[in-house]
Amino acid sequence: MESYADWLRARDDDALRALLTARPELIAPVPADLAALAARATTPAAVSRTLDRLDRFTLAVLEALLVLPRDVTATALATALRTPRKPVNAAVATLLRHALAWDPRKGRLRPAPGVRQAFAYPAGLGPPAREVFATYPAERLAALVADLTGEEQRGFPDTARLLDRLGDLLAEPGPLIDDAGPEARAALEQLAWGPPVGRVGDARRPVSVATAASPIERLLARGLLAAEDDRTVTLPREVALHLREGVLFRDLTPEPPPLTGGRAPDRADLAVRAAAGEALTFVRLVEELLEHWGLEPPPVLRSGGLAVRDLRATATLLDVEEWKAVLLAETAYAAGLLTRSGDLDGEWLPTPAYDLWLRRDTAGRWVELARGWLRTDRAPGLAGERDDRDRLVNALSEAVVRPSAPAARRAVLDVLAAAEPGLAVDAEAVRTRLHWLQPRRANPLRDRLVDWTLREAAALGVTGFGVLAPYARDLLDGGDPEPGLDKHLPAPVDKILIQADLTAVAPGPLVTDLARELALAADVESTGGATVYRFTPGSVRRALDAGRGADELTALLARHSATPLPQPLTYLIEDVARRHGHLRVGALSSYVRTDSPGTLDEILADRRSDALRLFRLAPTVLGSSLPRGELLEGLRALGLAPVAESPGGGVIVTRPDAQRADPPPTAEIFRPRTQQFTDPSMVNAAVRALRAGDEATRLAERHGEEQARLRADAPAGEPPRSPAVATVDRLRSAVERGARVWIGYLDQQGQSSSRIVEPVRVEGGFLTGYDATRAAVHRFALHRITGVAEISDDEN
Repeated sequence: MESYADWLRARDDDALRALLTARPELIAPVPADLAALAARATTPAAVSRTLDRLDRFTLAVLEALLVLPRDVTATALATALRTPRKPVNAAVATLLRHALAWDPRKGRLRPAPGVRQAFAYPAGLGPPAREVFATYPAERLAALVADLTGEEQRGFPDTARLLDRLGDLLAEPGPLIDDAGPEARAALEQLAWGPPVGRVGDARRPVSVATAASPIERLLARGLLAAEDDRTVTLPREVALHLREGVLFRDLTPEPPPLTGGRAPDRADLAVRAAAGEALTFVRLVEELLEHWGLEPPPVLRSGGLAVRDLRATATLLDVEEWKAVLLAETAYAAGLLTRSGDLDGEWLPTPAYDLWLRRDTAGRWVELARGWLRTDRAPGLAGERDDRDRLVNALSEAVVRPSAPAARRAVLDVLAAAEPGLAVDAEAVRTRLHWLQPRRANPLRDRLVDWTLREAAALGVTGFGVLAPYARDLLDGGDPEPGLDKHLPAPVDKILIQADLTAVAPGPLVTDLARELALAADVESTGGATVYRFTPGSVRRALDAGRGADELTALLARHSATPLPQPLTYLIEDVARRHGHLRVGALSSYVRTDSPGTLDEILADRRSDALRLFRLAPTVLGSSLPRGELLEGLRALGLAPVAESPGGGVIVTRPDAQRADPPPTAEIFRPRTQQFTDPSMVNAAVRALRAGDEATRLAERHGEEQARLRADAPAGEPPRSPAVATVDRLRSAVERGARVWIGYLDQQGQSSSRIVEPVRVEGGFLTGYDATRAAVHRFALHRITGVAEISDDEN
């Protein structure tokens, strides 16, 4: 084949589908034809992104392809790499699938255009002598060759002939190296395995074999080093290969390094039960965090994050370390359960999605959190550190965003999934394996992401004793992890043990409704295998403030108590209810109202009430200049139980879960941009569009018609019309059946047109499909589709 584009054109549809699946960014958007696909596939950005996906051995095969003679065979590659033929064949198949190599003649391989530019020094080797000395003036080349051969150059110097002669001399550089001496050889050894460049002073100074005094001068005089500029010297490829004794890579192995680490407990189910326990705890902590922030939301910093004092207060409240408090908040944010309210002076509040999340069972809640953590581009481990400008990195701020985080997180979990059963892989082994699997992505941040991912996976319940849980494997494979997790979770209970010391013991996770009511009426005293709640006057008043009645609260507790309600609890509820609402506080700025003038006399006589700025308006009414909220808190500090009153005299019921914030319209949970293009139906549609575009180009070239297109004519008549609901139903049905449909479509100018479309996906208000009338993959806004009609086989 004459060109790389011709080679792509000759590939069958299965090969093209494999290429687009391996490199989905090539169809974002779909190119016009295969020539455009070839051009896009060889751009520096596209080549670099694909190289980042290759393992060390496959990269070594590609680098060998760059340094060996053109049109090399797989056998020659295996010989040069000194490895068996089978892994080399597998690596070559990978390179061909990714179109990083091509075979214009069957079995004769070449690197794809643009690949050579992606490697400064393939295999750590410099350019061949003919290239590295090409910048030398002809006169200096002539002097160098004459010095090495003892032959005087006659006539005008022929640069090409001199370069060939110098290349021949350096093809066997052994005698020249021996002649330069051991010190010079030691200098060459420093460059032999790359990088092949060094820094010296006055590299272009004129030297000869006779005048060379230092080891570097002896190397320059013999052509064993080439001066690229005044301070840089390069080792020619032939010299480096001689020093390496023909070996291209040291310690090259086609197999990844083995995974090492400790062993999980012998019991097969102990690790997964430990992971499930952590998953349950994580869900409970997220709920506790969001419930508290829904009642007392922390403010948003001007930088957009969470203040250190609020983070520490949250960690203390949840009784966890600060890094785990960051993880809880960041995971809730990634799952769409937490957001900021407003752009200025906002607060961190739960979203309406949190209320829906509470309706799910524990396994379903965990899946939402785990998926949010797995795909987020935020690195919670960065919180509390300093950035490159020595500014503190706050949790929930944009400073923790790292685009490489989701890929690194997924790579770590894939390594854990590849470990043998029961092996708890240590962090160093994970890093070593990742350095082999993705050597071009190795950097200090990824090494730190390994540690953070292992720590976060254990806290989230993805791993137990360092072993990946089976339900987490389902999560990674895109399956449903809920059944696998649910069978290891304790069943929710709807009974509690209420004791005479005003405590209640929940022997396991409570059903959602009971958990919320109990959290409202009692304070959590301790957590663990069983949760202990304590009833206090303040907690009972909190339930009454939220609109619960004394009889209602007593009936609820009696219904869910495994034993009869103890009298102390009944007395507590009745006593708090008897005094609750006896005082009414409204807005004056505020006032206090009661039916008992004596109660107001007692308040005014209490010295502690001086700070409340009270004054009598009437026998049963006191006024105050304080806001209503402050007056309520002040009276409660005196041991009273007032309630808030509306201007109409009604009781204001306060609900601790009433504060919610909608995410801003621009907020979007992180999803890889190319994720939608990996769908097989999208890949099939893209291949068809590429073939059609190629055929259209061929017809245009044949007939000289610049606007030629391969199109399917729409049926005659007016575009179809149908109700909106029927339109969506018919499109979804066509997606399931893989059928063509005839649609009417309005463009942005309101012009109506007919299209023949093969629907691929209907979601997010758009129809994505192959437009046969335009021979391209297109997205149609659903609200612009006027109707849908079926296409019969005859019309197809």
